[in-house]
Amino acid sequence: MGMKRKPKSMVLLLSLILALSATGCGNGNNAGNNAKENTGNSTNTAATEKPAAEATAAPVSADEPGWKSDTSPITFDWYLNFSWFPNKWGVDPTSQYVTKKTGVNINFIVPAGNENEKLNTMIASGQLPDFITLGYWEDAIKKMIEGEMVLPLNKLADEYDPYFYKVSDKDKLGWYTQPDGNVYGYPNSSSSPADYEKYGENYVSNQTFVVRKDIYEAIGSPDMRTPEGFLNALKMAQEKFPQVNGQPLIPLGLHEFTENGNDSLEGYLQNFLAIPWEKDGKVYERETDPEYIRWMKTLRQANQDGLLAKDIFIDKRAQMEEKIAQGRYFAMLYQRTDFASQLGTIFQKNPEQTYIAVDGPSNTALDQPTLNGPGISGWTVTLISKNVKDKARAIKFLSYLNSEEGNKDLYLGEKGVSYDTIDGKDQFLPEAFELMNSDRAAFDKQYGSSFTFWMMQNTNITDQWAPKSVEPFKQLEDWTRGKAINTSEFQLIDPTGNSPEGIIATELKRLRGKTMPKLLMASSDAEFDEIWNDYLAKKEKEGFATFDAYRQGKYEENKKKLGME
Repeated sequence: MGMKRKPKSMVLLLSLILALSATGCGNGNNAGNNAKENTGNSTNTAATEKPAAEATAAPVSADEPGWKSDTSPITFDWYLNFSWFPNKWGVDPTSQYVTKKTGVNINFIVPAGNENEKLNTMIASGQLPDFITLGYWEDAIKKMIEGEMVLPLNKLADEYDPYFYKVSDKDKLGWYTQPDGNVYGYPNSSSSPADYEKYGENYVSNQTFVVRKDIYEAIGSPDMRTPEGFLNALKMAQEKFPQVNGQPLIPLGLHEFTENGNDSLEGYLQNFLAIPWEKDGKVYERETDPEYIRWMKTLRQANQDGLLAKDIFIDKRAQMEEKIAQGRYFAMLYQRTDFASQLGTIFQKNPEQTYIAVDGPSNTALDQPTLNGPGISGWTVTLISKNVKDKARAIKFLSYLNSEEGNKDLYLGEKGVSYDTIDGKDQFLPEAFELMNSDRAAFDKQYGSSFTFWMMQNTNITDQWAPKSVEPFKQLEDWTRGKAINTSEFQLIDPTGNSPEGIIATELKRLRGKTMPKLLMASSDAEFDEIWNDYLAKKEKEGFATFDAYRQGKYEENKKKLGME
């Protein structure tokens, strides 16, 4: 359906930073999950901070970084709508270096459980932290804009820091310009059509189908592109390796099931099947494609055959990361950067037990997958609250983070600590690079660079310092080369917020989320068909025709924005 959450598709070139996951989606994407709400680090804040009203105003300049005009201590509260984010600002050399340089300290606020519940509660209270970072697809963005809870970045830049325009991409500003003419959020990991022309040959995707190398080879490295080959491989793996280190093998791993569906079984699977996004100029309802239904029935059969463990229906990311680290999955349709930390650890212990990317589910013609490459929407967007304690410092700090200087600081860290100029090139110190690839969580705490703090990362900038990928990450990354495509025109076409169309979209997503497990748990193809037909009827009743007309209009607007017409 087009209205689903886009897979951290974001698709970030995170391979270049070798594990944003300890980081993603994220896909982006840090290893671990907070056991309790993280209210961040508050070092270097209280007594020495100067009240915002006392800050000395300096003339603004479009040519000079505004942050240099005031480097007095200030702490901003920054909400990250990702419960898995484990890091705190100020405990590592990189964030300490940025604070020493700019005067800005960050107190991260991360939800302890359901992100939507936490964010909706904050919106309802009318009290938002200084900065808010969330997925570009989230309904909450429109709610905050319509509720006048966030400030236009362009107006802040006009008044306090015109340098913002110098370090921001005009295409991305144009993409995020709202009907009122203002821009409220700026993306990370964003690539415009112009970026594709300049950097496109280097782009890779995060979407992979992986198998555990030793098990896959032990069962004869079977072809898993067809339903028959796929089911047979899962069955052979389970029969030959019923247990892994005393724990039951999980034949297939997927992204977590949420109230809105499952990323692996929606966009990921559809992309592996090379299902088109449009037909004859019309946005295509990809989930109705016969190839997709054929594979959903294949997975239903897998469940009937005992090849879908109950774990996959209930586990959240933290539980999945633990089981990946234990090597309990045979195969996974998963975002590679989301398990990069665990992959590095596994590889250090036993390279033969690592996960490798192989050709997975394919359409009847066995066409090459068409995976999500970097898009203009990026992965996340960052907004500034109307409650921000210092408007000038906020936009100036955002400009710094968005600049090449800021990207270099957060990517390479402090010179002499995590990187140095070696053989005429700024690059990570060997010991830092080694730790990054062997224990990402430890690297985050010991160094804090390589985008431990990814809120404004721009991998098109940092590619100049990126080291060449090493195993086990390189194999997964290389497998996606030539398979990543630009789908920017199909981003942000789904209605959001409390508009009539947005309400319909919300109900359609919930319907999808409720239906998907039922389809896989159906006792027969006949029962699958019954559930499916009932689902389609309910979609129409909920207002799918109105939803579809809306996204068709947005798609046509996007093509004009992107100069595709």
